[in-house]
Formats: sequence, C-alpha cells, structure tokens
Amino acid sequence: MKVVTAEEMREIDRKTIEKVGIPAGVLMERAGFAVASKIRDLYEKKKTIVLCGGGNNGGDGIVAARELYNSGWNVAILLLIKEDKLSPDCLAQFRVAKKMGIPAEFRTEITAKDLHGAVVVDAMLGTGLNKDVAGAMAKTINFLNASGSPVVSVDIPSGISSDTGQVMGVAVKAGHTVTFGLPKRGHLLYPGAEYTGNLCITNIGFPEDLLTSPDLTVTLVERGLLSALIPDRPAYSHKGDYGHVFIVAGSRGRTGAALMAAKACLRTGAGLVTIGVPETLMGVFQSRVTEEMTLPLPDNGNGSLSAKSADVIIGFLSESADVLSIGPGIGVSEDTEKIMEAVVTSCRAPMVIDADGLNSIGNTGMFRKALAPVILTPHPGEMARLLSKTKTQEHRRRIEMDRIHTALSFAKDSGVTLVLKGVPTVIADPDGRAWINSTGNPGMATAGTGDVLTGMISSFLGQHLTPLNGAILGVYLHGLAGDIAASQKGRHSLVASDIIESIPQGFRDILP
Repeated sequence: MKVVTAEEMREIDRKTIEKVGIPAGVLMERAGFAVASKIRDLYEKKKTIVLCGGGNNGGDGIVAARELYNSGWNVAILLLIKEDKLSPDCLAQFRVAKKMGIPAEFRTEITAKDLHGAVVVDAMLGTGLNKDVAGAMAKTINFLNASGSPVVSVDIPSGISSDTGQVMGVAVKAGHTVTFGLPKRGHLLYPGAEYTGNLCITNIGFPEDLLTSPDLTVTLVERGLLSALIPDRPAYSHKGDYGHVFIVAGSRGRTGAALMAAKACLRTGAGLVTIGVPETLMGVFQSRVTEEMTLPLPDNGNGSLSAKSADVIIGFLSESADVLSIGPGIGVSEDTEKIMEAVVTSCRAPMVIDADGLNSIGNTGMFRKALAPVILTPHPGEMARLLSKTKTQEHRRRIEMDRIHTALSFAKDSGVTLVLKGVPTVIADPDGRAWINSTGNPGMATAGTGDVLTGMISSFLGQHLTPLNGAILGVYLHGLAGDIAASQKGRHSLVASDIIESIPQGFRDILP
C-alpha cells in the first residue's frame, strides 16, 4: 500500500474531481459516511460531539454528524471558527445540518458539560496543517486531551503533521482515526502514530490507478507483498545454491555480535557461513561455533582487527564467498577505518555494513566508488555520524523528525540501499523510493537485535535477492520474528537470541 504526503493526497483529490469527474461533494459525503460507519462499529448509541474547523475536514465531520443523527444518535456540532471562515463545501454541509434540525453552533471553546459522556469526533484541522496550532484551538485540544473522552479523528488527528508525524504545537490524542484513500506518512511516523491510535483506511471513491501510481514513491511493507520475495528451495539443490556469506565481526569482549549475526544468517536460509575473526580469538570462537566455519584474520595483538585483514577479506571474497557482512562488534580504530575503505572500494561482492563498520566510515563519498551494491543498516546515532561525523542528541532529533526524508536523501546522494533502523524502520534506495516497515515491537530494543538483522539481510543477498528486496524482506521478517518472540516471552524478557529462534515461524507465517 502506498503512503502519501498531504500534497500527494491533494493531487489525488484533484485528479479524481477534475479528470475523473467525481464531484467534491460526493467525496465529502462518502468520507462522512465512512466516519459515521466506523463510530457505529465502535460504540453503542450515545452522545456524540463533532468538533469542526472551517475546511473540508470540518465538512466531513458535519456529514458524519448528519449520518449519526439519522441513525437516532444524540449529536451536536460545535464549529470552532466564525461562519464567514467556512469553506464553500463546509458551509453547504452546515446549512444542510441546520435545516435537518441538528444542534450546531459556533464556539471559541468547549466545556466539560459538552464532553461529559460523549464520543468526540475530531474534524478540526485535517491534513492541510502547515503551522503550529496556537490560541483558542490549542486550548481546545489541550482541554479535549485532558478530558479523557474517547476520540475518533477524521483523516488525521488535529495538530499532527501529515508529512512527518510531528506534533505541530499541540495535537489531539485519538483512540481511532479514519483516513481516506491512503495512509499519510504522519500516521506511521512517531509521534504521529501514537496520536493516531487505531488507523482505519477507507476508499471513498478514488480510482485505483491513482492510489497505486508509480509516482507515489513511499510504500508500506505488508505481509502480502513478501511471500513472492522468499527464495524458492527446489528439490534438486544443494548448499552452494543458497550463498556463502562471509561475516567479519567481533573483537575482544564483543564475540557475541559475530555469533548472533552468523546464527541469524543460517536460520534465514544461507547455505554456508564463514565468520572472519581476529586470530587471537580463534580459540573462543572454535569452542562456540557449530554449523558456522571460521577464518582467522590478522589482528593487532589485543583481539581487534589489524589493517592487514583487508587483503585477506578481499581475497576470501574473490575466491570463496558471495556476500560480505561486516561491522558488528569489530570496534573503531584507525585499522578498522582502513579496512572499511579498502573493502568498500575493492570488493566485487555485495555487502551489508552495520554497527562499528558504519562508525569506521571516514568519508561517505567512498560509496560512490564501490564496485558492488552496498546496504547500510544504521540506527539514528550511527546515521547522525554518517551525516555529520557526530552523534549528538540534536542530530539524532533532526533525523527522527523526518525519517523518510533522511533515508531518501542519503540513499540518493551516496548510491546505497539504506536501512534506517528505528520506529518504524525505513528502507530507501538510490532511485528515490522508500518502504516503511510494519512489524516489530519495543521488546526488540535490546542488545544484539541489530546484529541479527545484519545476518538476515546478508543471508537473503546470498540467496540472490536484489539488495532492495533483501533489505525489505530481512527487515520485515526480523520484526515479525520479534513479534512472535514477544508473544511467547513478553516484551520485557525478549533477547536477541529469541528472535533468531522465531525466524522459522516467521517464514511459516509469510508463506501461503
């Protein structure tokens, strides 16, 4: 399913009205009916207060009020704007409501008496908001939130940016939101997702070709998309058909990162996995590996990789392995910086770079010199360092304020496939397209889950998926396995190895 900005949705509206010929009033009627239908599904007949602004969002709310009124509900409309500020369509709906005898009045504020025992329909601001909410409207929203009344928002909670999910001064905290045609970015990005509550998406008459247009570049990753991406396992095949992944990971005190990435890689279907480890730690790894192979790499004597490892890594990839996965637990030093520059600019195998591999990137311009596809999997702190060589809270905040734009811009500028981890994870490619993941839970905020994801994506690369498809499938399955693990262990007790053990069930859930 596509995900749109406010401007993209306005363009779909315009084409539906002007080119297809469906009148704007018809769309408003259907939007209002959809909201009323959802409210009837959620609640028994009860008092309903519809809070309206002066735009088309308010018009949708008035139609919903009319439909509920016709169903025998106790409905009142409060318009939080002067009558001469109503849009033509909203004014027309207001006049119809008055003729039908629905209580409707203009107000500057609401009271506890208004809200007592009521379901509140938020039809105040909609998706066109482009400045912070202030004054009487802000006061009304704060009063509504403090009341604890159940709220159903029309299209998007008032005060949430449709494009970034940010709170524009103040915003309505809805239990449910009914939106039209397609989800908006602000429904899925935090904090907007939290304010949205349960999202209901309904098509009110928009042509399907407008809702699926290739001009819409952001997509929500859903389960139905993924079964076709899972590699086949034909009867006549062998381990060499499913890729040999070379995982360069680990250092003294951080051996678990390498082992988790390798276990996840195998669980995700890789035919062969070799872990490249500092040679002085070979004894540690040899006692813990089972299905994995190991390759000693030159180190500096204290359990960390030496710059001399670069030649061994490049040679092994050219002779034996199909995919490079590098970074988890390798530490950050002058040696690791030299290793990263060498492998990025010299390896001809596709690679996944994570964790300390990302923190060892001195200049992102090197990705334009890469001889093979590159996938980066940063969390916001690592993303901040890639963008500015720092990891300050301010840089992280800017990234979180618009995760989609950050991911798209970096992928386009650097030529990589970017997996910006977080809530939600966003995958972006150099062609200007992005995907928003829909799986995962707070229990996954624990050590090692990123290493697991690195191994999973690397496995799919080894099984001949494109970097983009491998990233999309890896991210979704990783979150799904986390959801399965959380359902069994609880979110508070979840650890990374639980996710690895839940990968098989994740495959079963996706496959038809």
